[in-house]
Amino acid sequence: MTAPTPAYTRAARLPELLQQRIVILDGAMGTMIQRYKLTETDFRSERLKDHPKDLKGNNDLLVLTRPDVIGEIHRQYLAAGADLIETNTFGANRVAQDDYDLGALSYEMNVAAARLARQCCDEFSTPDKPRFVAGAIGPTPKTASISPDVNDPGARNTSFEELREAYKEQARGLLEGGADLFLIETIFDTLNAKAAIFAVDELMEETGERLPVIISGTVTDASGRILSGQTVGAFWNSVRHARPIAIGLNCALGATLMRPYVEELSKIAGDTFISCYPNAGLPNPMSDTGFDETPDITGRLVEEFAQAGFLNIAGGCCGTTPDHIREIAERVGKYQPRCRHAAPFTSLIGA
Repeated sequence: MTAPTPAYTRAARLPELLQQRIVILDGAMGTMIQRYKLTETDFRSERLKDHPKDLKGNNDLLVLTRPDVIGEIHRQYLAAGADLIETNTFGANRVAQDDYDLGALSYEMNVAAARLARQCCDEFSTPDKPRFVAGAIGPTPKTASISPDVNDPGARNTSFEELREAYKEQARGLLEGGADLFLIETIFDTLNAKAAIFAVDELMEETGERLPVIISGTVTDASGRILSGQTVGAFWNSVRHARPIAIGLNCALGATLMRPYVEELSKIAGDTFISCYPNAGLPNPMSDTGFDETPDITGRLVEEFAQAGFLNIAGGCCGTTPDHIREIAERVGKYQPRCRHAAPFTSLIGA
């Protein structure tokens, strides 16, 4: 028996859609930004022309300095068939932005990013095919579980409380800007993720809003563990209290290497939906996107997941483009989504 679906105040139709068909998430933002060959001037604009640090590469800043570029990318993914559009806020938290001395702009970035994605989704939404804004919350460049100093295992460069405050500020901006759901993604440290979950839940308690939450971890190598050491099963059992609408994996490994871990999640996370958005294979600096797989290859691999009954949400991460998302959407559209089911008992011994 599956747990009842919470009464969401936004994206209320999403649970129903996830039971009807495989929902499509967009693809890489960084890959697409690279195509525009933006300069330092683009990242600064007039507003930050005298900022003392280099800003090129701070892609989250572009929602303020080049919103036309980010909006155009959103629209390309929507035209390719994406149902869920991620805000351009992967690193738009105070912890990450402090590296550029722009922590004070974090809240503004998130509001602007959500408003921009909201506008684009509204342009493409129809009664039969609503489009949703997924407020993207990334992992931050600091980790609460792992020492940054190999000579001092107990050292930490952040704390749970610092992360909680940064995530809450980010989530508040996304909420104000019009996000329909929160996507806590590319998790390599479960303690960081717990800080984000706590912050989002605290915000929703305070505001009375209840948004769906998707949680997506990243398996960093063939050991089948996230960077802070947990197996996929242990990761799920560590975050399931958040009652996410979906749990899944993204980034790091291409679809081929990711398959056994997605399959495991589909079996053990019985009372929630499953998402997967892999990279376009392994990095390849000689390719146009910097990754190995063409849209046809990635589409075929993700189709195998759908055919096997693993998926409710499918999309792409690093190296994927609107062409990849179009191919994925066309291929997985032939299959029924995975059905939620009563989860088997999962032992935490040895996790």
